[in-house]
Amino acid sequence: MSDPEIEELRDKVHCAVVLERTPPPWKLDRKESTKLSLKYRRGKGEILIVSHGGRGWWDPTSDAKGDVFGLVQRLEPAANFGHVRKRLREFAGLSPSFPIAERAGRKASDRPVAERWADRKAVWSGSPTWRYLARKRFLPSAIVEAASAAGVLREGPASSAWFAHVNGAGCVAHVDIRGPTYKGSLIGGAKSLFRMPPSALIRPRLVLAEAAIDALSVAAIESLRADTLYAASGGGMGPGTIAALEALLTTMATLQGALFCSATDANGPGDRFAERHRLLADKFSVPFARLRPPIEGGDWNDVLRARSQHQGSTP
Repeated sequence: MSDPEIEELRDKVHCAVVLERTPPPWKLDRKESTKLSLKYRRGKGEILIVSHGGRGWWDPTSDAKGDVFGLVQRLEPAANFGHVRKRLREFAGLSPSFPIAERAGRKASDRPVAERWADRKAVWSGSPTWRYLARKRFLPSAIVEAASAAGVLREGPASSAWFAHVNGAGCVAHVDIRGPTYKGSLIGGAKSLFRMPPSALIRPRLVLAEAAIDALSVAAIESLRADTLYAASGGGMGPGTIAALEALLTTMATLQGALFCSATDANGPGDRFAERHRLLADKFSVPFARLRPPIEGGDWNDVLRARSQHQGSTP
């Protein structure tokens, strides 16, 4: 049986309030934050992202994520559940003050996203990024090479993968970054959609995941279907993402056999994203399907990795 107070605290306590009031306090990196993802910093290299309207958080340097209860336990590992509940009662109903983190000047961030993207090399077989995607993420070589050849994947520093969001004009407007030790995006971009392939040709079937690696994982599982556009929102859906989706759905609605497949994560936030996708599909009268990963709490890359490890295959 659920505890009403636990649900109430999850609803009323903003994760940013917990960060700001846990000494030494965390501060907001306003330049690298969006309306849906607030980046907080503390000390050297300590970063946490507050998401889902303050109800969730994740660590871009690891796989750690959770709700406000998990956040207090992360910040105070010795605290038992009773102590965590007591702490959260103090924060219920308070609003974040958003203290700004002071950052050293970053000259690279003054350059346009498209220009920084153009400086990066394409991924090649055996490169650091290729090894990360193939060996750590279990993406088949053919999928990695296809994404690189399509111009939506580039080699980033420290084995990271750069994934491009292309806007309606065909320009790189935003770059998501995933690597062994980093999860984030380039500063100064405007989210649209990661698309594979990125061509202007609209395909009748759209598979939309949260992360580019998840979209490519579905593409790998499905052997890169020719009738499908594999896309990712890069997490939350901002105005640019919604505008890009609506433009796609407007054209898809005219195609025979059109189908919008939501491939978001198999958890509460993923299900809520999928419901937003369903409402958009209904708005444009496009048939809808939920591609929910068969691993509870997991994503499609988890599914791909589990299959590859079970089969004993190597990319």
